[in-house]
Amino acid sequence: MTAPASASLARTLAPAYALLLVYACLHPLAGWRDSGLPLFDYLWAPWPKYFIVEDFLFNILGYLPLGFLLAAALPARWHAASRAASATLIAALLSLGLETTQNFLPTRIASNLDLGGNIAGALIGALAGVRWGGAVFAPHGRLQRWRAHTLIGGRTGETGMVLLGLWLLGQFTASNLLFTSGDLRSLLGIPAPLPFSAERFIAFDTALTASSLLAVGLFTRCLTRGPNPLPVLLVLALGVGAKTLATWSFFDPGTPFAWLTPGARHGLVIGLALLLPCLLLSRLAQHALAGTSLLVATALVNLIPENPYLPYERQLAGFSNFLNFHGLTRLVDSLWPFFALAYLSALGLWRGEHLGGDASRHKRRL
Repeated sequence: MTAPASASLARTLAPAYALLLVYACLHPLAGWRDSGLPLFDYLWAPWPKYFIVEDFLFNILGYLPLGFLLAAALPARWHAASRAASATLIAALLSLGLETTQNFLPTRIASNLDLGGNIAGALIGALAGVRWGGAVFAPHGRLQRWRAHTLIGGRTGETGMVLLGLWLLGQFTASNLLFTSGDLRSLLGIPAPLPFSAERFIAFDTALTASSLLAVGLFTRCLTRGPNPLPVLLVLALGVGAKTLATWSFFDPGTPFAWLTPGARHGLVIGLALLLPCLLLSRLAQHALAGTSLLVATALVNLIPENPYLPYERQLAGFSNFLNFHGLTRLVDSLWPFFALAYLSALGLWRGEHLGGDASRHKRRL
């Protein structure tokens, strides 16, 4: 018997989110060593001398979605209390394992306060998942109705939704330019290949913003049914909102519109002017342009000169969990276009677009 749609989607999202938490909690995954201290001593540590409210709230918020997804993924026939308790226990065991593993990382400190915040967040999320998870993920719930009407179905649609969610997560990388992804240069510590000049940087920034906007817009269009452009515009608006929130939250003092560089302004205009007519093209043309735009944007982001005058060069806000989150979003943002290109290739093969128009008519239409 196949799993219901609610369990299927939630069971896809829950482990994906758990993996993101693993990376965030163990970032930067370097310098492993044995401190020689008992592994579980931190559980009985006294109240810390300095208590940062923002860090504690971040721990709660980080595990709240996990509790929600786990509760929604568990069988609906279970009693509500059993689902909430099981989801909280699974999240608590994950948090306990990660906090204990932090004993082996010199840049991390295992904390019973962090563990308590994580468990509290998971419990809140689990209770919410028991109460509203069905309405969100059930076959006739709001999310499923919207998805069936708007997006392609099956595992293909679910994977596309996860990739769009990861792209939005990557936009919370405050130190990156608007809509950019695929920056392997900064991830690997490779210097910029071109020297900086204002004219060169603005030209690269304009082309990068325009090609990134076109790539994400057409990628979203490849997942949707019908000609309605609202899902595409919604994803782009959410990306702008995520970048604005990131630059406001993660820099001290906050600068919410630091991303709105001259190149970004020009690129937004050019990108939208290119995207809107492309939404009227055939599926095959949109698919090809989406992949091409991803390749162009990825090449540009690794060629653009470093700009020492951007406010991104300032110190990030010093809360430890903010820095961990920044490391997570940076990794996701750097790898996203490569997963997106692989997905587009698989989607094109499944649709039969490589066979041409005549053969494609015999394939399942989306």
